[in-house]
Amino acid sequence: MIFEKTLTTLAAAAAIAAAAAVSVVAAAFALFALLSPHLGPAGSAAVVAAVAAVIVGVAGLLAARKAEEKARPAAPDGFALAERAIEMVKERPILTIGAALAAGVIAFRNPALAAIVAKALADSQRPPSR
Repeated sequence: MIFEKTLTTLAAAAAIAAAAAVSVVAAAFALFALLSPHLGPAGSAAVVAAVAAVIVGVAGLLAARKAEEKARPAAPDGFALAERAIEMVKERPILTIGAALAAGVIAFRNPALAAIVAKALADSQRPPSR
């Protein structure tokens, strides 16, 4: 149940990240097309790059400021992995998408390794037998 919900959350985050990426590319192209008649292709590309750099810089400053202020309480051991995964999806969707893509590539290239990792995760979720 938790695993399915985590996968659903990851899929939703992937869809949101893909939509955001398409929106950013479309906005950059629209800005380029708007400025191109006035500044030429090189000038328009420079302005688009500068706008992107400013946006990334502001986002980085906000993220760094937020990271300094936030103190993370320790999660209970039983739900630590699932809670950390869901928290990561909420806080860092692009990083989560990158990790999911990397895991997908690794799983595609080496299915045996993916099966071993899945078994280890499943075994870690079970309570110890007495």
